Amino acid sequence: MSATTEPVAPGYAAALSELESILQSLERSDVDVDVLAVQVKRAAELISFCRDRIGNARLQIEQVVAELGDDRTP
Repeated sequence: MSATTEPVAPGYAAALSELESILQSLERSDVDVDVLAVQVKRAAELISFCRDRIGNARLQIEQVVAELGDDRTP
């Protein structure tokens, strides 16, 4: 992926909202089969994006907590 590639979504909340929208459309009984593959592919991209964001947030939180622990005096 190049540095100029646009992100999948502007942020976690937007990705989650779009995922919910896709899920709602997939739950309908009148899903267009021609659109189904496109929606599933997009959902997979959004899920991967959300997992990356959660993973990055977790690492940042762990780093902050570790730094707080280093500030303790014996």
